[in-house]
Amino acid sequence: MDFILEGFIAAIRLLMGGDAETYSAVAATLQVSSGSMVASLVLGIPLGFMLGYLRFPGRRSVRTVVDTLLALPTVLIGLLVYAFISNRGPLGGWDLLFSLTGIAIGQTILALPIVIALTAAAVETMDRQLRPTLISLGADRRQLVLSSLWEVRYGLLAAAVTAYGRVMTEVGISMMVGGNIKWHTRTITTAIALETNKGQFATGIALGLVLLAVAFAVNLSLSFLRRRS
Repeated sequence: MDFILEGFIAAIRLLMGGDAETYSAVAATLQVSSGSMVASLVLGIPLGFMLGYLRFPGRRSVRTVVDTLLALPTVLIGLLVYAFISNRGPLGGWDLLFSLTGIAIGQTILALPIVIALTAAAVETMDRQLRPTLISLGADRRQLVLSSLWEVRYGLLAAAVTAYGRVMTEVGISMMVGGNIKWHTRTITTAIALETNKGQFATGIALGLVLLAVAFAVNLSLSFLRRRS
């Protein structure tokens, strides 16, 4: 068990010393996860709102498909994205393979069903008297949508946090699409897997501590927003 304690001590030294390789993986992770989250929220919140708010033919089937995609394996997403952006794929000319942009695309696909499903679930639990009350007060369509979104703001925050946690901890997409290239596309999770296989427990533990710190910061921000609201 001594190697675990020694690994933690060495990990603290790496983080405090500003190890360039460690922080390169951290920077790549924050870049791709932030980009994918912005894209998934911009696309997912409107789609989830419509799925939960509107009634249309086939809605139940669409909801079933979205709920099924919540369990979509990351390696399958990585395989599909790889097929599309490889040299033989339809998007091969865009030079997205083994790039942070390619990873962000895959992570957006991973996060999108989560945002849509949780947003729809939050909208479905909304007070049904809200809409007629707002209409009676003279609210137009824009005010109706914005007021409804504000009513389910905690559900939207939960959707964002859940999707971000899924994106931050995935390995398959980053490994297959990014290629785990040092100083370029190596993320925290792929670096942990690689360094652990090499026996470099200190680097793996250091990156694991960073993941915990990011998760703590996200949840702390969520609690702060709830208090402010």
